[in-house]
Amino acid sequence: MEANGKDDLKKPLLQDDDAVAVNVVQLSYNRNKKIRTLLFKVSGITCASCSNSIESALGKLKGIESASVSALQGQAVVKYVPELISATMIKEAVEDTGFLVDEFPEQDIAICRIRIKGMACTSCSESVERALSMIDGVKKAVVGLSLEEAKVHFDPNVTSTSRIIVAVEDAGFGADIISSGSDLNKVHFKLEGINSPDDFTAIQCSLDALEGVNTAEIDQQEHRVTISYEPDIIGPRTLMQCIQESGHESSTYRASLFIPPRQREIEKEHEIHTYRSLFLWSCLFSVPIFVFAMVLPMLPPYGNWLEYKVFNMLTVGILLKWILCTPVQFVIGRRFYAGSYHALRRISANMDVLIALGTNAAYFYSVYIMIKALTSNPFEGQDFFETSPMLISFILLGKYLEVLAKGKTSDALAKLTELAPETAYLLTLDGAGNIISETEISTQLIQKNDVLKIVPGAKVPVDGIVINGHSYVNESMITGEARPVSKMPGDKVIGGTVNENGCVLIKATHIGSETALSQMVQLVEAAQLARAPVQKLADQISRFFVPTVVLTAVVTWLGWFIPGQLGVYPSSWIPKGMNVFELALQFGISVLVVACPCTLGLATPTAIMVATGKGASQGVLIKGGNALEKAHKVKLVAFDKTGTLTVGKPTVVSAVLFSNISMKDFCDVTISAEANSEHPIAKAVVDHAKKLRLKHGAENEYHLEIEDFEVHTGAGVSGKVGERKILVGNRRLMHAFNIPVSNEVVNYSSEHEHLARTCVLVAVDEKIAGAFAVSDPVKPDAARVVSFLHSMDITSVMVTADVGMAIGAGTDVAIEAADVVLIKSNLEDVVTALDLSRKTMSRIRLNYVWALGYNVLGMPVAAGVLFPFTGIRLPPWLAGACMAASSISVVCSSLLLQSYKKPLNSRVN
Repeated sequence: MEANGKDDLKKPLLQDDDAVAVNVVQLSYNRNKKIRTLLFKVSGITCASCSNSIESALGKLKGIESASVSALQGQAVVKYVPELISATMIKEAVEDTGFLVDEFPEQDIAICRIRIKGMACTSCSESVERALSMIDGVKKAVVGLSLEEAKVHFDPNVTSTSRIIVAVEDAGFGADIISSGSDLNKVHFKLEGINSPDDFTAIQCSLDALEGVNTAEIDQQEHRVTISYEPDIIGPRTLMQCIQESGHESSTYRASLFIPPRQREIEKEHEIHTYRSLFLWSCLFSVPIFVFAMVLPMLPPYGNWLEYKVFNMLTVGILLKWILCTPVQFVIGRRFYAGSYHALRRISANMDVLIALGTNAAYFYSVYIMIKALTSNPFEGQDFFETSPMLISFILLGKYLEVLAKGKTSDALAKLTELAPETAYLLTLDGAGNIISETEISTQLIQKNDVLKIVPGAKVPVDGIVINGHSYVNESMITGEARPVSKMPGDKVIGGTVNENGCVLIKATHIGSETALSQMVQLVEAAQLARAPVQKLADQISRFFVPTVVLTAVVTWLGWFIPGQLGVYPSSWIPKGMNVFELALQFGISVLVVACPCTLGLATPTAIMVATGKGASQGVLIKGGNALEKAHKVKLVAFDKTGTLTVGKPTVVSAVLFSNISMKDFCDVTISAEANSEHPIAKAVVDHAKKLRLKHGAENEYHLEIEDFEVHTGAGVSGKVGERKILVGNRRLMHAFNIPVSNEVVNYSSEHEHLARTCVLVAVDEKIAGAFAVSDPVKPDAARVVSFLHSMDITSVMVTADVGMAIGAGTDVAIEAADVVLIKSNLEDVVTALDLSRKTMSRIRLNYVWALGYNVLGMPVAAGVLFPFTGIRLPPWLAGACMAASSISVVCSSLLLQSYKKPLNSRVN
């Protein structure tokens, strides 16, 4: 995420053509300071004296680390400490000197991503969002339940990441910073040769003085430095060199690349290990309790010893079950107490509340029964000590399997991030382009404009342009297209793709967060955080879900207890060893634990995670759940013609003469007239005319320059070649200059226009000499795609659509504005995007059927609706198993989207 960005894909702050030539002031060392860079234009600067006056005024302000103003370009670069001074104060200080500030950022916006721990359902994610939104300075906060992440847009002049973390923790959840600022352009070094704190100071000062360095944070204990930098200005090898050169005679510093472990994977493994351990410990206590309560009493005489009296009516069986149950209830199950406490403290309720209520009701009623047996001889009642540990065990098993399954929902995204190779071959060239040296380096150390060697079978490390050699590159891992693509000098290559046969040299053009692979990952992560409108229903239901379940449980208990006390139903309904209160209590507890709000919260985001990741791996980038949901409703697809339905490169398919002029002369005057035009059709005509000219005996490519050249918008061009007056254009141009158009010309034009071709007429000295027919060929897959869309009941036209899609060959503006980006210029991916949307929405609906089905069917059964007629009832421990199964089934249902295949590919095969 960019430190000052307003979106995830903002271009670098300093572009190549607007580079600022300034001197950077040496900075004082303070490793605790957060320094930000501000770039803006200043109008009215006429000389170096103006620059000096602005720099002097800013230098007097507290919190300004450096201020540099370029008189030549009228730009200012200011480094400041946001805790001491705001960007607005800097602007006011410049304007107080009598100059006008232009292109000043409206507001200073930083973006951070936070890992949230302890979220169980939608109400949890809503609570985190509310807590974040209430912080002063937070502009926007989005929390993803399935990703367990939050993305926060905030004003660093008002708040900080530490305050954001505290707010999340106050809401009852754990929080860790994943990234903040320009973390995608960060490099980590291990420092060697450090002997004293002064060495750290020397390194810090050297780094802070470099232009393009945003922040440099040194960990003195671990001897590591983390540097955030602008890749357009500086690179990691330069930073490494700076560290090594900051030493003096008595100290020599060395810096080596350090790659920190992936925190997300570590935390996921830790979570899996935690739930597995808790489940196994729970089973260690729960299995004996189950044997004592359910198995041995049915196998006399093996279970008779459980009936031995310890004191009064307290038996060995009850005492053992209490001893084994208590650690499960209060030690292994303490996470449910903590979750309930935090939920109730923020005046909300979640799954933990339901579990805590159910297990506590069973446990403390059983303790009451045990005390009653201990203190009295006439003992009546049955304990439920087996209910609590078995219920907790099933829930922990469900959470363990759910965490395992949820980890697989981001498999496609993980595969994307692993595409880039670890090393690359860096070449050093002399002025003539000859290779001086070849070095294998880490891809983390690649800088812009590096020349890299890509050998056969190797992966392309970064985005770049081929400068030498020819090969075929397999881009299927990014575009989904299995066919290798030819690469020659001037062609672009994408980082992560595989070079198949030839050896090529490339120049690095995009590194770090600017590569296509990084931007794909950013888009998919942003899409997985964005909520689909269909999720609003689940959010609304979840808000009232737990209170409704608790109320239903109370009503269920009263509905069985009061009629039982009044003798409304026969005593034969009450199982042996139970009384009316215990039967009613079991029904109430079962209702509490069978209902699961987690499934509703997981139904939509897990499906979107799988779908967006799968789409990205097949060359279709879907920007969020909103676009995914909209796309499935599309009934009409509008295509732009040029470059979308067509190849986008016009070619001449016919050339004809209408006068006695020779073909060579005809080509000569045409080339002279069209050579100055930038129109694609004009270029196609010139290319074809040059080929015809050589074919008809021309010995060189020399042509006369045109005079009095004039462009007639929408019609053509005119001018003089030697003494001849030349017109090249359409019939409208001929009519404008009163050039007679014969029937032969009209027939030729009509014939080719009927075939969707453009006719270019050439007039020499007020007489049409000949014509060219130009065609922009239809893409080979266009007819197949349109036909398949019709089979999906989708109409195809050439006008604006509801959901904007852009192909990878389109402009950056089009790609940025589009809801769906088709990475390669393949129309088949239009079908893929729409079909994937439909499949995903269908899967989301099925997930809701699973989620609501368990609750709608499970709660009445748990409440005892079937018991009077069939004798079937749902014991609390079995209800807990059903609740765990509901979450697992929803996640597994979403995982089935991993098997998605492109409809057109499957049709061909």
